[in-house]
Amino acid sequence: MSKSPPAKPDLRLVSAEAEIYDLMRTPATTADRVKRLQMEARALAVEQVEALEKLLMQASAMAQEIADGGDAYPVGARELAGRLAADLPIKAQTLKAVVGRSL
Repeated sequence: MSKSPPAKPDLRLVSAEAEIYDLMRTPATTADRVKRLQMEARALAVEQVEALEKLLMQASAMAQEIADGGDAYPVGARELAGRLAADLPIKAQTLKAVVGRSL
C-alpha cells in the first residue's frame, strides 16, 4: 500500500492591493462592474482548476492501488491503471504550471 504525502494546507496570500468589495455599494461605472466580475470569474476558474488537480492526484492514487492489486483485478485493468497512475500526476503538474503562469 503506498503512502501519500501529508496534505498541504490550502493557504492563499492576498496582495496588499486586494480590494474588499462592498456588496451594498453600487459600482461607480459599468466598466468597474465588468472589471470586478472578470476578477471574480478568474478567481473561480483558478479554484476549479485547483479542484481538478486535486481530483487527478486522488485518481492517480486509486489507479496505483488497482495497478498493485494483484490477481483480484483483470490484467488489462491493472496495466491501464498503472499507466494512469504514472500519467495523471504529470497532467496535474502541467495544470498547476499553467495556472501559476496566468496569475
